[in-house]
Amino acid sequence: MEGLLLPMCPSPSPPKPKTSIPQRSPFPSSLPTQNAAFYLRSSLRTSTFALAQPEAPVLGQPATTNNSLPALPKIDKTGRFCSPRAARELAVSIIYAACLEGLDPVRLFEKRMNARREVGYEFDKEKLLEYNHMSFGGPPVTVESDEEANKLLQHIEEESAIEAEVLTAPPKLVYNKLILRFTKKLLIAVRDAWDNHVQVINKIVPQNWKNEPSGKILELSILHLAMSEMAVLEARHQIVINEAVDLAKRFCDGAAPRIINGCLRTFVRELELEASNNQV
Repeated sequence: MEGLLLPMCPSPSPPKPKTSIPQRSPFPSSLPTQNAAFYLRSSLRTSTFALAQPEAPVLGQPATTNNSLPALPKIDKTGRFCSPRAARELAVSIIYAACLEGLDPVRLFEKRMNARREVGYEFDKEKLLEYNHMSFGGPPVTVESDEEANKLLQHIEEESAIEAEVLTAPPKLVYNKLILRFTKKLLIAVRDAWDNHVQVINKIVPQNWKNEPSGKILELSILHLAMSEMAVLEARHQIVINEAVDLAKRFCDGAAPRIINGCLRTFVRELELEASNNQV
């Protein structure tokens, strides 16, 4: 039997029912808006990664990696995220939600931090061990049978549910104090540089992004975060650009990673030119 390309299309003879790939689950509508991060876009992993069952790391110990599986998130001894990647993901989710609600991102972050938990709410910290910051989308996956396709679909749905639960949980239960402080520092930088960076972004993004800004809020949020981290916090350019591209690969569609990479490199050249002119 020839490999089937997901989403599977019916063959001329004999016809096979079309298998649809479900969108990755949005955050539960029962959660208040300020707790919603962003809609996780539909994507398919490679079959090697999607069907693999990596062993969960031990709390407080660094995750191991191999050639086929990306690194799992770093968890500290308290069972909370402690990597800068986690801070950037949280910051992007706050910026995105702030844009949707027309709020100050720093105030929205503080609102989430101080929000009361619903009666009876419990967060399963084991979900943090299953959550993968380095899980990226990719091209359609070829499988050899309907059974393999169903396993892949089930894995995607389970991964989406984990992402939704982690990204909408009270931040104090998910991130350690250092990461929360770093997140707030990022958001303050974004807020303070927002107006200046809006003008820059209007010059460097493609025309179709300008024509439909409401459909590119997530992509623009990633740009604002990266530009502020480089210009205000003076973080190393290459690290920030790589992180921004990875965020785009995880949560955006189509050519967004490539476009964000190009925009940020243009922004860096302008920063370097400005610094050079100031030294003259």
